Amino acid sequence: MSCIPCSAQTEVNIPRSPSAQETPMQELGRMLWFDPRLSRSGFISCNSCHNLSTGGVDNLKTSVGDYWQQGPINSPTVLNAEHQVAQFWDGRASTLEEQAGGPITNSKEMGATHELAVTVIDSIPGYKPYFRKAFGTDEVTFDRITASIGAFEKTLVTPDYPFARYMKGDRNAISEQQIRGWETFKKYRCVTCHSGPNYGGKSFQKMGAVKDYETTNPSLGRADFTKRDRDRMFFKVPILLNIELTYPYFHDGAVSSLPEAVKIMGELQLERSFSPEQIADIVAWLKSLTGKQPEIVLPKLPPNGPLTPIAEPWQKSN
Repeated sequence: MSCIPCSAQTEVNIPRSPSAQETPMQELGRMLWFDPRLSRSGFISCNSCHNLSTGGVDNLKTSVGDYWQQGPINSPTVLNAEHQVAQFWDGRASTLEEQAGGPITNSKEMGATHELAVTVIDSIPGYKPYFRKAFGTDEVTFDRITASIGAFEKTLVTPDYPFARYMKGDRNAISEQQIRGWETFKKYRCVTCHSGPNYGGKSFQKMGAVKDYETTNPSLGRADFTKRDRDRMFFKVPILLNIELTYPYFHDGAVSSLPEAVKIMGELQLERSFSPEQIADIVAWLKSLTGKQPEIVLPKLPPNGPLTPIAEPWQKSN
């Protein structure tokens, strides 16, 4: 549960760029990322909840899942997700590949099963050459599906943002107000938790460290995974890169305003009431973490084969 030392944040923290050449596995993963046929309804894709046009999120409190169910928790951004201690708010997945399989089989998200996902993709002849190119054979397995999606996710990074250029020596990359915001952020030790290449995602911390956070969301955070009472309300520290785009904020998506989120975090985590000027400065600095977004080419997905199951989105799953 320990935080990253404050001193770590004096270094230049920039996610590394992916290779310019897309690998066969990444290409297959990009196709599967956008393919709604991985869901029981044939309607929901990975991109539905982690929209690459809107900062890797859907900008909803909680996502819309299978048969219009309300998702259990706010969807975190997929951008720069590789550079984290674990995946999901509760850290139940250790890798992107492991994480990729979770939503597919979650009854409140994509609502499929391992068997259904494999059956559907295996029945689409146009996918066979892509699996062969990525893995050496055209066999479709759930592990290969999630490995491909995970490989694609690793390309979704935003290393080019104003504060990164400032930290590399371009003193004109950000404004005086943004510099003040950064100094305030450091002064009050926000960097203790928001550290590393993503300014977050490196530790689990209690939501409401000095004052309880009031929410109607049933999630207990890390405790949902570990079943340990001491982990109640401990959540993975959110990534701050592109935070301007990834509203609403917190695990329950309760706050849509970035200034309000800063105000609440000061009160709940630091027992401090930031002045309006300090909040404005911090928000200005946070906006300097908005990076150039990945340029993704929408794939042309192969058509169904004669044996592809026809999805019935209006039929509830058993």
